[in-house]
Amino acid sequence: MQSQCVISLRGIIRDFQLGAQTVHVLKGIDLDIQQGEYVALMGPSGSGKSTLMNLLGCLDTPTAGTYHLAGRDVSRMDDNDLAAVRNKEIGFVFQTFNLIPRQTALQNVALPMVYAGASKESRSARAEEVLTQVGLDDRMDHRPNQLSGGQRQRVAIARALVNKPSMILADEPTGNLDSTTSVEIMKLFDDIHKAGNTLIVVTHEEDIAQHAHRIIRLRDGQIESDTTNR
Repeated sequence: MQSQCVISLRGIIRDFQLGAQTVHVLKGIDLDIQQGEYVALMGPSGSGKSTLMNLLGCLDTPTAGTYHLAGRDVSRMDDNDLAAVRNKEIGFVFQTFNLIPRQTALQNVALPMVYAGASKESRSARAEEVLTQVGLDDRMDHRPNQLSGGQRQRVAIARALVNKPSMILADEPTGNLDSTTSVEIMKLFDDIHKAGNTLIVVTHEEDIAQHAHRIIRLRDGQIESDTTNR
């Protein structure tokens, strides 16, 4: 079966105004990512990596160019439409976990389904399913402060999976974890990829990037290299 293109960027430019000065951060990015790919996005500080990640995650829109996500042109959407796309099509995993302290693991994971308008029964069932998938079936009623860093990141990964998004976008997912826990989390990402999910991991660590099957390196707002890693 032929792969479906999940992400298609054409001529993506992103400029920022700093007073009278225009800063050219992204300078014409062309990029396709197929369904089921495992991609690492790398680049030094100032390369445009964070800006590109924000565009991919529909947290920002380009100055020029087009971005199609799962067949939809999201490059000119307004904030409300972008919010809906983010909730349905993109699962986010952040370095700082971004969990709600007073809610249980189950409640945190179910939250994107609340925004999607799912019934309470379907939310609970799906949240239990993905928490079991990430190995936390015995921690569903625990709050974040009752969990280790690695367990909190697993909750965040389960939350990213809950709406069955087109892609998982992970920003430095092991940045706050020790080396042993980092290995465990990357093994979990390997399993998630094998299950057919599209993964994009933004990282500055070579050993984390080596888990991906494709490594894209940015420099000075352009793609410096795009290599297969298998």
